[in-house]
This record gives sequence, C-alpha cells and structure tokens, in this order.
Amino acid sequence: MRTSFLFRPLIRALALATIAAALPTVAGAVSTYKVIHAFGMDKDGAGLWGSLAQDSAGHLYGTTSGGGAYGYGTVFELTPHVDGTWTESVLRSFRNNDPRGDDLNSTPTLDQAGNLYVTASSGGGRGKNGTVFELMHGSGGWSLEVLYRFKAGGGESATGGVIDRDGNLYGTGIELSQGSSGWKLTVLHKFPSYQGDGVDPYAVPIVDASSNLYGTTRRGGAYKAGTAYEILRTAKGWKEQLLHSFPALPNDGQVPSLGALVLDTESHLYGTTVQGGRFACTDVGCGTIFKLTRNASGFWEETILYNFAGGSKGSGPGAGVVRDGSGNLYGTTVYGGSGCDCGVVYKLAPGKNGKWTYTVLHTFVGSDGAQPDANLILDDKGSLYGTTATGGTGGYGVAFKIMP
Repeated sequence: MRTSFLFRPLIRALALATIAAALPTVAGAVSTYKVIHAFGMDKDGAGLWGSLAQDSAGHLYGTTSGGGAYGYGTVFELTPHVDGTWTESVLRSFRNNDPRGDDLNSTPTLDQAGNLYVTASSGGGRGKNGTVFELMHGSGGWSLEVLYRFKAGGGESATGGVIDRDGNLYGTGIELSQGSSGWKLTVLHKFPSYQGDGVDPYAVPIVDASSNLYGTTRRGGAYKAGTAYEILRTAKGWKEQLLHSFPALPNDGQVPSLGALVLDTESHLYGTTVQGGRFACTDVGCGTIFKLTRNASGFWEETILYNFAGGSKGSGPGAGVVRDGSGNLYGTTVYGGSGCDCGVVYKLAPGKNGKWTYTVLHTFVGSDGAQPDANLILDDKGSLYGTTATGGTGGYGVAFKIMP
C-alpha cells in the first residue's frame, strides 16, 4: 500500500480517528460537508490515495490500494440517488501479483464513452512493473482489458494517467497510443536524464489543447527540492523544459505535492508544495500554494499565493488545487485543523491588487475522515468531491462531498 512521502504511520492515524469519533464536525459556515461513503467494511476497499473521477450522470469512480475481496485493492463506483444517498459498487477486486495489476493508488481517467482507464503500480505478471487497464461498461456489466504491462527499467512506469482529445493516454513521461496492432508505449522523457533534472515525477501530468504536458517532480532540480516541468510536442519530437526549481526564492516552497497542477485559460499554472514557505510548523516548513506565469521572454516566474501557517488553518498540502470559473482555488492539507491533526479543506479566493483570501471550508476530526491526500474535483454546480486516506467509521478513508 502506497504511503505519502509526508504521511505519518497508518496505525497512529487510525487511533486518532477512533479518539476523534466523539468530537463534533467543524465546517465552514458557507458550505455543507457530507461523507458519501466510508471504506473498510466487509469486502470493501481500503486506503484512498487517488482522486475521484465523475461521469456525465454524476457517478463517481475511484481506486483503493488495499481491501476488497482479496486484500490488494479495488476499483469502485459511487452512484447518487434522488434522496441524497449514495450506493457503492466494487467493480473489480485484485489479488497479490495479479496479472491485471495490483496496488491501485491512482486516479481513474474517463473517456467520452464513459470507459475507465486505470494504472496499477505493481503486478501484471512475472518481471512486470504494473499495468494500464481499461474497464468498459456494456449491457452485461463491466469488462476489463489490460492495455499495457510495464517492463521493469527503461523508464516504463506511471503513477496515473490523463487522456487527450485524440484518445492518447499520458503518464509521467510516457505516452500510450492505440494503433492497428494494439497499444504502443513511447517514452517521452526519462527522469533524470541530465544533471539538475527533476527526479521522482509522482504527480499525474496535465495536458493542454496542444497535447503538451505539465507536471512536477518531488526531488531534483537546481536546488534538489523538486521541479515543475513541461514536455513539449515539437516537430523533432518531445522535449522537456524545466519551468521552476524549488526553492529558487527566499521562503520558496520545497517538494511539490503528489497532486496534479492546474492550468487556467491564460496558461498560468497553479500547484502546492508540502514543505518550505514563510512559516515553520516543523523544521521543513508548512508548505505553499504557488502560481507559475510565462513572461514575455518565454521564461516562467513563480508567485507564492499563500504560505500555510499550521494550526487550525492546516499545513502540509499533500494534494494540489482545483480551480473554478471565478478563479477560486480549492485544496486540502494532510495535517493541522483539529486536535487530531487530521487536515482541512480550504478555499483561496483572488481579490484586488493581487491579494488572496484563505478560508477553511471543513476541518476533519477523524470520524469524518482524516489525511486527505489527493486532489479535489469540482462539478458544474460548484460542489467539491474528494477522498481521505484514513479515518471514517470503517477506519480506512472516506469519499466526501462539500456543497456550496
């Protein structure tokens, strides 16, 4: 089971969740928090490290790294009902060294037909390094097809995927494209490939309208504390460009989070770091929210939008941010908040003269989830959906909804 690079031992988190069960839920006055499913019951999944995906009918899909019928993870669906309740269905359970893959800690990707693409970080058979598989929804239910089995070495690995408008799948430095003889993998960039390059690209990349990729690495770069990068599609092939090395500035963030970047309509990039910043909740700092802007010379400049300060406002954002049409940013922290140190959900709103206002929308207390470690998603009504890695009545995480 994957653990976040800033995550504390699971046993302690579960103990805190149990202690906090009697505490009241604390939420912002402008939002309503609801647990739509608690994991860890019966043959249910356990441990949610990825984000949710939502289809056009409002159904949610996700993965767990453990639990299920065989203890090695699941793909699940959450179906909403008119009375506000939700029903969970386990679409697939996975075994140890499953030929289809196991240890599912990624975010599913949906295509326009409602098919799911999932990356498994291990399994796939002898000598394999995980898989990418597709779950197709037909009249007889869901069917699974393995599209590709990663080979150990050679840069063939991925921690999740994103799909472009042509149906190509992209992971951390790779492309999967479908041809007449099946799916073909192309390595776009190997990390690291030269001195000063980024290392450990765990965050799922994002793709723009021209199929250029943007992402982050946890380590490496000029100052050894992570990078933001772009992989450009050029006439001569794919080319990587470093956009920012952390920490390049005084009080800059360090170690980008596991969450994906977000790109706005003006091609600005937004993300978070789990360490660094102006405040020192610990000896490595509380983390930041940053913005990257391409200047007239083609270089990228960083602006720190918010420095996490710890305490009731949270610290250590293990996930990135999501952006609404008004430019508001939403995210989570793994630590801080209530006495159980279980994390918060926050909003960062733009104002005049470059000022931003930070608001806590929900404070986790353990019984309602703990340690949210993946990006939120936002629907067309302004509701937020997310996951927590631990906590909840089953002890192994929850899926939740925050309504405006």
